[in-house]
Amino acid sequence: MRRNSKKTEAAPRRRTAFQRLTPHASRLTAALLLWSCTASAEPAFARMYKAEYGYAPSCNACHKDGGGTPLNAYGQEFKDAGMSAGSFAKIASKDADGDGAANGAEAQARANPGSKSSTPASKGDWLDTASLIPREVQAAFPGVREYLPRDAILTDADIARAKTMGAVLGKADENTIYVPLQDKRPAGTALIFPAEFKGKLFFLLMVTDRQLKVTQVKPMSSTQVPAAAQSKVYGKFNGIAVDQLPAATGSDLDAAITAAVKKAGTLLYVRLKNA
Repeated sequence: MRRNSKKTEAAPRRRTAFQRLTPHASRLTAALLLWSCTASAEPAFARMYKAEYGYAPSCNACHKDGGGTPLNAYGQEFKDAGMSAGSFAKIASKDADGDGAANGAEAQARANPGSKSSTPASKGDWLDTASLIPREVQAAFPGVREYLPRDAILTDADIARAKTMGAVLGKADENTIYVPLQDKRPAGTALIFPAEFKGKLFFLLMVTDRQLKVTQVKPMSSTQVPAAAQSKVYGKFNGIAVDQLPAATGSDLDAAITAAVKKAGTLLYVRLKNA
């Protein structure tokens, strides 16, 4: 005799990667659903680098302090060379970080071609997960010692959905989402992303709680736009869910910041909600 037929006949709900990570996922909002960890979930640079050198690099190969931060010298050389699979050969003989070893030789030796402190003779810990979390992200979650960095790779469906939410996203907006873990449970998210004003780039940090409500937006690197460090607009985003962030109006600096925050929040939402 079958009991609770409604329950036994109901179609099983697909478990997300976040639910597989921790049995306490039900305590968090449904918005914090992490995507499956697949080999293809890497930015284009990482995929090409792996195909060229046989291993996946950390974000620090191209960025000064982790995914989303400004490019380092090697990242800039790769960009200037066309950002294609053939770009590695074009810059292989150069020494981007000035440590005396050519880019190609360092990459082949599993040393970081973008860091002077990493050489073929002394590679360092640049490939260790613990070294991949930017200092600003760690400061946003004091006491947290474990993170789950995940590359946000945009699908065509993500891009289409973002448009319905009032944000234009493209492959160039792919980024790294940092998920701090407390007792193996996600405690929120952090994202470092660029903003642009009058043709000049600066970088911002967005931090959310586990319900994907903004707890902090702050400038990280604003040397090209010093006024960005003094803007009063950042506090206006606090407490707003990432899918409810306002659209930008006007063309001043605050509008540029608002537009960048809107894009970043939408990226978080479409990748985490749709995973």
